Amino acid sequence: MSTGLVTEWLVSGELDLPLPGRGSTALRWQRLAAMAEVDVTAGRLAEAHADAVAILAELGGPRPEPGQWWGVWAAEAGDAVLSARDDDGAVRLSGTKVWCSGAALCSHALVTAQLPSGERGLFAVDLGAPGVRPLPSTWRNAGMADSDTRSVHFEDAPAVVVGEPGEYLTRPGFWQGGAGVAACWLGGARAVAAPLYARAAADKADAHALAHLGAVDAALACAEATLTAVAGDVDADPENRSGRAELLARRARAVVETAVDEAISRTGRALGPAPLCLDPEHARRVADLSVYVRQSHAERDLERLGVLAGASP
Repeated sequence: MSTGLVTEWLVSGELDLPLPGRGSTALRWQRLAAMAEVDVTAGRLAEAHADAVAILAELGGPRPEPGQWWGVWAAEAGDAVLSARDDDGAVRLSGTKVWCSGAALCSHALVTAQLPSGERGLFAVDLGAPGVRPLPSTWRNAGMADSDTRSVHFEDAPAVVVGEPGEYLTRPGFWQGGAGVAACWLGGARAVAAPLYARAAADKADAHALAHLGAVDAALACAEATLTAVAGDVDADPENRSGRAELLARRARAVVETAVDEAISRTGRALGPAPLCLDPEHARRVADLSVYVRQSHAERDLERLGVLAGASP
């Protein structure tokens, strides 16, 4: 289902989202949230494609063509290194890239790789080119299973340089993309909480369930308001001249992560095991969102937020 939805969104133009920082960031994030509310895994894959399009526009990379499905593969692991070398003016990638979502689904990807200087470069890759091979899956969790996340091996694979060395992380859009992920988390949280809202609407919720719903509703409203406010800040300062982009994105991610935790925990406590055991769509949403939100680094991210908040005037 997830793969079909992304393909449908690509063909219909629903994935032609406004670029961040150009006056319609709130609309961009609202549409990402709506996609994840329909299907968490599809929303996650759609967000990566939309992020790739934004990165290519920001850094002057090749323009995606109709029908192309892009991923962003930027995770690093000490035991798996992807290296880039210049072969008489042509860039070649060799090594293994981990945590590649859409490994055999995407047609193209933006991939980070280590340069001979030790710096980190960003490259556009046609995944149908010789030398690109997804490795067998080692995924063992039902959550996000349809995202086809696995390692991909590159052997002298041709690539196109995107931006300057290190610019993937230093560009203003990096934190705009990080907040876009949180928008998808919010959509997933709404979907997970939907059975609790439905129970109350059918006048079948006892006092305890209503209390849980009140807490969930407040958390979701807070998350939406925070993302809307941050979207306004992004549009007002797209180049991050204030230096506040990381603070605002991390704050938004923390607030939305709290809403996710509230939705998953309180919906389960209010409704018991039945939805998780008897409703396959709900069970899948919970499993998918539980894995997806772990793109947050939990207390490490909160520590960094505390540092930034403490230094903020």
